[in-house]
Amino acid sequence: MRFLCLIGAALLCFTADAYAQWKTLQPKSRAAASDALGPAGIDAADYVYVSGQGPRRDDGSTPSGFADQVRQSLENIRTVVEAAGLTMEHVVYLQVYLDDMSHYDALDKAFAEYFPKLPPARGVLGVARIPEPSVQINAVAVRDLKGKQAVEVPQFRSNKAYSAAMLTHDRLFVSTMLGSDPSSGEVPTSPGAQVDFALDRLKTVLEAAGLTLSNMVFVNPYMTSEIPSRIMNEHYARRFEFGNTPGRATIEVSSLPEGAHIAYTGVAVRDLAQRHAIRPKNMPPSPTASPCVFAGDTLYCSAKSGFIPGPNGGVFAASTADQVRQTMRNLLDNLEEAGMRFDQVVSTTIYLDDLSDSAAFGKVYRKYFGGVLPAQTTLQQIKPGDRKPDEDGHYPDLEQVSLIAVRSPAKN
Repeated sequence: MRFLCLIGAALLCFTADAYAQWKTLQPKSRAAASDALGPAGIDAADYVYVSGQGPRRDDGSTPSGFADQVRQSLENIRTVVEAAGLTMEHVVYLQVYLDDMSHYDALDKAFAEYFPKLPPARGVLGVARIPEPSVQINAVAVRDLKGKQAVEVPQFRSNKAYSAAMLTHDRLFVSTMLGSDPSSGEVPTSPGAQVDFALDRLKTVLEAAGLTLSNMVFVNPYMTSEIPSRIMNEHYARRFEFGNTPGRATIEVSSLPEGAHIAYTGVAVRDLAQRHAIRPKNMPPSPTASPCVFAGDTLYCSAKSGFIPGPNGGVFAASTADQVRQTMRNLLDNLEEAGMRFDQVVSTTIYLDDLSDSAAFGKVYRKYFGGVLPAQTTLQQIKPGDRKPDEDGHYPDLEQVSLIAVRSPAKN
């Protein structure tokens, strides 16, 4: 334990001295919350990463109607984007978290009104809890509009609320691709067929943009309990090169749009020469996920939990605080393999078994960034599970973290 503490102390000193030159964004109209796990956004030069925004107004009030809550969340994103000198036209991807999927049609209507022309790509999932009901939205904006182009697929049912994908000068951001028939919306009964539909749709969008599945650098498989992980992984692994798969954060969710049980969203790099997978030497190649993948100077890392790797591996910590220490150690292994540090992390997504554990999680999480935090989104995707250990002393995951880091010069 003393050895681990020394490592942590050295890491904090290193990051404090070598803090990268990224700009934190906090709109003047809004004071930073004292308990926030990050700034409103991070300006990382080519891209701006906006933390999860809820529907709270500057005066602390919240609109009563759902449509107004969506508009207010988008307005909050706008203030962050404008703090970086950009406009909502620069937003290329939005991730939407709903605590009630019955609002999906109203969400579409609000989005179509807010983005009357060239709407961004978008992911949507239903979750158990978010910090501020009933919607949370994060965003990615590109600084240079050159090369920005919506990707539409004629055989998909059109939707004015979002684009199937959005190209930028170097990347493709893909909207939620559901495990249903793209022409009819019908969801097949077979889990394998649902997975194949979602993967086929992902492949079709990539091909419409002149790319292939090999260009993917990060994928979020979102699935309900109706889809067995074994089946999802078997079908998924057939589509990618063994050991060179995208980074991945596989998240069980409460619900998905249009009655689907599986969906994929993610990011692809336009130039394959800019794609490079990272794998620590102590990790065997995987048929389903690379630990991290570069898209140029941007590193997309798979979600990590408090799992201790190795032949007798598992989660052996009972508390959220203890698990997150191992999670951050696992993330650091990946960053170091890529020649990077925690101070180069620009965005994290934090998945908690119980949102009530946010304070316990944050107390440990903050220590790894030397006082300068990335943009972040925190949510509880499903109802809390049983926290009892199994017969081998393994505890369930109480948290997971995925991250995006960007190479940048350190201070001299």
